[in-house]
Parts: sequence; structure tokens; C-alpha cells
Amino acid sequence: MKAVTDPKQLGFDYVATPWRFQAEWDGEWNKGGLIDAPTLTLEEGATALHYGQQCFEGLKAFAGPDGVPQLFRADENAARMARTAERILLPPPSKDLFHKGVHACVLANRDLVPPHGSGASLYVRPLLIGVGDNLGVRPARRAVFRVFCSPVGPYFKGGMKGIRLKVSDQDRVAPRGLGAFKTGGNYAGGLLLAKQVKEEGYDEVLYLDAREHRYLDEAGSANVYGIKGDTFIQPDSDSILPSITMKSLLVLAAEELHMTVECRKIPVEEIRELDEMGCTGTAAVITPVALVHHAGQDMEIPAAPGPKTRELYRLLTGIQAGEIEDTRGWVVKVEQG
Repeated sequence: MKAVTDPKQLGFDYVATPWRFQAEWDGEWNKGGLIDAPTLTLEEGATALHYGQQCFEGLKAFAGPDGVPQLFRADENAARMARTAERILLPPPSKDLFHKGVHACVLANRDLVPPHGSGASLYVRPLLIGVGDNLGVRPARRAVFRVFCSPVGPYFKGGMKGIRLKVSDQDRVAPRGLGAFKTGGNYAGGLLLAKQVKEEGYDEVLYLDAREHRYLDEAGSANVYGIKGDTFIQPDSDSILPSITMKSLLVLAAEELHMTVECRKIPVEEIRELDEMGCTGTAAVITPVALVHHAGQDMEIPAAPGPKTRELYRLLTGIQAGEIEDTRGWVVKVEQG
């Protein structure tokens, strides 16, 4: 099957692809394999449906200069899924099974990987769910690990154009809850809040910490960061999902831009003092923030994007696309072998 969608027209939407990978657990994981059905059949008592016993990951495959698909830091995704699975009592797929599923899915759909230089990519979604007959509040006796993919464009349309955030007066997650784990329930709670701010003309919701409602937490779909002078600042919160993209930016900021890197609480009022601000994640990549609305007031960020955000974007996307040498072992090619 050949790609029929113009990469320039792609948004961050589901586009069906021919193949996906699936493995099943019933006391132990089977070897799994490729399937062509884009649907799942679940028992009505499945814990994924009633008790939210499910988690997922998101990563991207990029076409390198030679056309070969390559993955960015997939080991980190495997580790994060295992950590989340253990927290919600699902059997984590082994690192080998995780990579087997991701590589098989990308290879089977490689004709749909957007071409090098298009600005688009193949988004890969590993999914782990609890299935089987069940009624009481207890862990699933069986589980399904599925990996599917979809060609995508930018999450926020407009490329590096600055976006507008509005601070929510409601909480995203509870203190010491599941905020640091990539479970579906964390996202369900924010759907209404994101809808409301978008109806008001903003691009995304921004959350403060749930304990004091004073410090930056994260946006509805991404981590956030601030830049003040030569300092890159990451919010410190045990409720923030540990972003693999953010983890990479911290390294690039320190080692390539020679910036001071801080992980600390950021009072919302400090936004007025920032030179640059951005959202970052697998979907958002790096998206500059131009304005934050809080308590009836607009706080504008002077540069959106600013020079350091532009350079971080150039470095990150250059490594992902194979245009800048990967000296850290972050990129793995997906080849038959």
C-alpha cells in the first residue's frame, strides 16, 4: 500500500494503516504477530472499560535521508510503559517484546512513513489494556499489548508560531496520584477543560499544581518549560508525566547550548519574567508559547519562538530526522534483519 495523503495536509489525526502488532498475556506473554484488523473485541467485563486499567505510549518514526525509518529513544518509551504498567497492576511487556511490536508495525507500514524533509512522521501508539471477564475491582486476569501507527503532521497547526494558553482553575490530577503515569484516565479528566479554553480562543489548557494552585504543572497535552537568560527551567512536580522529549531537551540545552538547567517550582507569576516559554512532547515536539492567560490577565512572552527555542528545535528535529549526527545513541533504524 502506498501513501496517498499529501504530507503537507496531515494533521494530528488518526489515519488507518494496513497492519498492527498484537500480543496477549494469559499468565505469560505469547510471541505476538501482525494482524490487519483495526478493531478490538473485548469482554463487557474488561477492566480497561470499567476501571481504567490501561496505559499507552507515543513515539515517532522518521524517514532518514536514505529513506530508512528511524525511531527516537524507543528504549525510554519501553521503560515508561513498564513503570506505568507496574503501577496499575498490568503485566508489562518485556523490553524485547515492546521493541518487537514497534519495529514490526513500522516495517509493515513503512510505505506510509512520510518522506524525509516533509515535516511529517509516522506516529506509533503502543497500547496495553486489561481484558477478560471481570466484575469486581481487581486486576485483569488477561491483557492485550497492541501497537498501531498513523502518519501525522504537527499537533499544533502553524509550525513554530506561538500558541496561547489559559490557566485552568480546576485540577488535572491529585497530589501523589497518577499524574506521573501515562494512563488514559489522566487525559479523560482534561477533555472538558481543553474544550472550554479552545472555545474561548486559546490553543490549550495550562494546569497549576493541585496542592497550592500556584506553580506550573503541565499543559493539557505536553510538558512546559521556561527560558530566562541562559537558564532552561523545567517545572518540578511529582504530578508531571516524565516527557522523553523534555528529557532530551535538558541534555541538548546543557551540552549543546551550554545553558544552566534547573528543575524547580515555577510560580505562575514568574511567566512575566521569562524570555521564552514552550510546550514539549512527542506530539507537540517543541511549540513556543506566546501568551498565558491567568486570573483575568494576559501574560505575554517576549519571543515566540525565541532564539534558544529555535536552536533546540533545530537540534532535536535534526537528530530525529538523521540530518544531525546522533552521538548519544538516541536513534535506531528500523530495518529488516
